[in-house]
Amino acid sequence: MYNTRLDGLTEYPFQRLAALLAGIEPPAGVPPMIMSIGEPQHAPPALLHTALAQNPLDWGKYPPTPGTPDYRAAVGAWCNKRYGLPTGLLDPEKHILPVAGSREGLFMAAQLCIPPQKNGTTPAVLMPNPFYQVYFGAAVMNGAAPVFVPATKETAFLPDFAGVARADLDRAAMAYLCTPANPQGAVASMDLLKASIRLARQHDFVLISDECYSEIYDTTPPAGALQACAELGDGFANVLVFNSLSKRSSVPGLRAGFVAGDADLIAKFLKLRAHGGAVQPVPVLNAAAALWRDEAHVEDNRRLYRAKADDAARIFGNQFGFYRPAGGFFLWLDVGDGEAATKKLWSEAGVKVLPGGYLARAVGNDNRANPGSPYIRVALVHNRARTEHAMLRMKQTLDSLSQ
Repeated sequence: MYNTRLDGLTEYPFQRLAALLAGIEPPAGVPPMIMSIGEPQHAPPALLHTALAQNPLDWGKYPPTPGTPDYRAAVGAWCNKRYGLPTGLLDPEKHILPVAGSREGLFMAAQLCIPPQKNGTTPAVLMPNPFYQVYFGAAVMNGAAPVFVPATKETAFLPDFAGVARADLDRAAMAYLCTPANPQGAVASMDLLKASIRLARQHDFVLISDECYSEIYDTTPPAGALQACAELGDGFANVLVFNSLSKRSSVPGLRAGFVAGDADLIAKFLKLRAHGGAVQPVPVLNAAAALWRDEAHVEDNRRLYRAKADDAARIFGNQFGFYRPAGGFFLWLDVGDGEAATKKLWSEAGVKVLPGGYLARAVGNDNRANPGSPYIRVALVHNRARTEHAMLRMKQTLDSLSQ
């Protein structure tokens, strides 16, 4: 006996990648480079170790589900400064909760937001296509129908929820929007954020704004949904924003993030997480608060990613559909056949990437091709010298593939 909704899940992308490359070995004498997973490899900031070592007796306390007042205050202060929010709009006691990294929160949000029925029918969850796989899993495991919204080159790699069929909008319980986008690196404009929020309020669904890459940007700080709410008015109704320190501070193992937004939903989220949410130990919350309060290490982190983007632009030029991502640390390269390129890159260059088709779905009655199939996703997470060397090997191999 088990939850048969699990049958609706596909294998996770990295399991599919392992199956694709089973039996294929990288070339002898070539140091393998794992660029398939977005796991930051930059050194964590030095202040992390100092902060974790303070107050060791706090390890003997049960972690509080709402987090500590200091952690919520640190997050609130960061949001206010980062997005220029009006004084008093964001109340840390009403509008903020900690989450164990954004992934856990994004998945649990579906338990919070998806009712048994919406307008007398099966609820829907809108999500970009390509998409972060947690969105799909969250929808399926909570009995909702995933509705894939194109986020392709033709749409500037962002979803336009306003173009969704009226019937699907009316039954939508929530919509996931990732900005900067994973895998494409596109950044939602303020106009798109406002339009998405208006649509959520009009059709009474929750906009889930996944902003975990918000601090890895090329030139301009991306707008955020909290900022859009402030400009629209009506508080944070129908909006939840997720962010974390994993990418911003290169500490994915700390599992420290937050959800902020609609006060009624935050109160209900607290009730839900009290029953089964992962909670952070007090020393982790203290260290995370220190990281949210420091911007110097974040600026250093951005400079490292920008330097690697410079190298990518020089190496790939106008080949393979290369464009410089506005945010995040992924390249989204059009290589014609993502799976074939992935196998060749591993066997001939010793570079492991992720086929773009594993991050997207074929949709529609006309059996249109999977929009991610021509692409590979490349994570620029290692140090500059290793990343540059790997991209040079990639370029040589991809050139031979296109001949």
